[in-house]
Amino acid sequence: MHKYEQLLVRLEAQIQSGALKQGGKLPSIRSLSRQYSCSKSTAIAALEELERRHLIYSIPRSGYYVVQISPTSPESNRNPLIDFVASAPDPALFPYLDFQHCINKAIDTYKNDLFAYGSTEGLPSLLSVLTKQLASSQVFTTERNIAVTSGVQQALAILAATEFPDGKSVVLVEQPTYHLFIAHLLELGIPVRGIRRTADGIDLDELERQFRLGDIKFFYTIPRFHAPLGSSYTTAQKKRIVELARKYEVYIAEDDYMADLETDSKGDPLHALDVHERVIYLKSYSKIIFPGLRAGATVLPQALVKPFERIKRSWDISSSLLSQGALEIYLKSRMFERHRHMIRDSYARRAEKLAETLREEEKLSGDAFRFPQTKHPTIHMHLVLNKRVSVPQAIHRLRKEVVLDKLDKHCLPGMMEKHLLKLNATTVREEDIERGIRLIGAELRRQLGRRG
Repeated sequence: MHKYEQLLVRLEAQIQSGALKQGGKLPSIRSLSRQYSCSKSTAIAALEELERRHLIYSIPRSGYYVVQISPTSPESNRNPLIDFVASAPDPALFPYLDFQHCINKAIDTYKNDLFAYGSTEGLPSLLSVLTKQLASSQVFTTERNIAVTSGVQQALAILAATEFPDGKSVVLVEQPTYHLFIAHLLELGIPVRGIRRTADGIDLDELERQFRLGDIKFFYTIPRFHAPLGSSYTTAQKKRIVELARKYEVYIAEDDYMADLETDSKGDPLHALDVHERVIYLKSYSKIIFPGLRAGATVLPQALVKPFERIKRSWDISSSLLSQGALEIYLKSRMFERHRHMIRDSYARRAEKLAETLREEEKLSGDAFRFPQTKHPTIHMHLVLNKRVSVPQAIHRLRKEVVLDKLDKHCLPGMMEKHLLKLNATTVREEDIERGIRLIGAELRRQLGRRG
């Protein structure tokens, strides 16, 4: 990022977090240039951009001030409860003004084209942009192998309905996993089996046994920042999974919905390790920008391109061209990169606060719960509870202050995880994380008759 963009991201994050108060005065241009080791012209450029985006305003001979948030803004509508369940992006971080500009620009650029039917694969100019953007995540492909979908959820539903070249029929899923895909498979009666996953990963011998049975159509996995566990596979585990897929000719549906939060330069997706076209790569833009965008990219092996297109065409002809046009402009500009850094920084702070508080609370808990720590903390985490702790009771007793949920919907029947508690800090303010975890810890200790 350019120096001006780095300063812009930092100031915007401080405004969003409340470090720079509503109505409060920003540091002077001289102070900013000194604090962030940049020129005065760089500081002025960042301030002018924030003013164009209506986040700050200037008063001649006085300085710059943070705009007061209106009573109907997302910030003022926050739920007073501490919600550790919601998984959508934080509304306070939605790029409203940027995307409004992109929508207007898309209409001006494409005019009537955006209001007619489009191609099943996606807007051609967007596909070109996506190949470059995916390459930055070590996903190298061609426009012909990309399909734009209404999010990862639609892509998974299409894959489940698509007849694969090998004629196999069973979908293998991690347990626990994405709850809406579980619900879809069960609702339509699609054959599905599960394989248990913990903070340490999956039993690779068991995975090989499942693959060897010979009827696995595809294995659905969330290799990094798993929801709801929060853990990621090691590079060695990824290589082994890809090798097993090659050996037994099984496809892998890799859900990399939070790839944009990756900070590990060596954290490549499974797709980057696949040279035999066994990995279907799924990327969501709704989780990093805002859920109403409903846009995702599916990177398909050549053998699946036409079968996938046939099913998608029968479902919706094409995904929203207006969303696609706006997304193209958002990706081509520096807006997406700036927003990605802001989201990454904001979520990283929440993840660190969540992990730090859980480590402290674990020491006080005795054996009420265990916190499986990961190399890189993320906003999704989970606790392994003492078997004498009742999750439903904890949910009920804390309901007036903290929102919690069981893992039941993330699991297939017969594979329920009764002693795990999921935590998601996506929409929890940093200042509320510690209080929420303290309340949870106190309740778990109470159930075991412990103090601390």
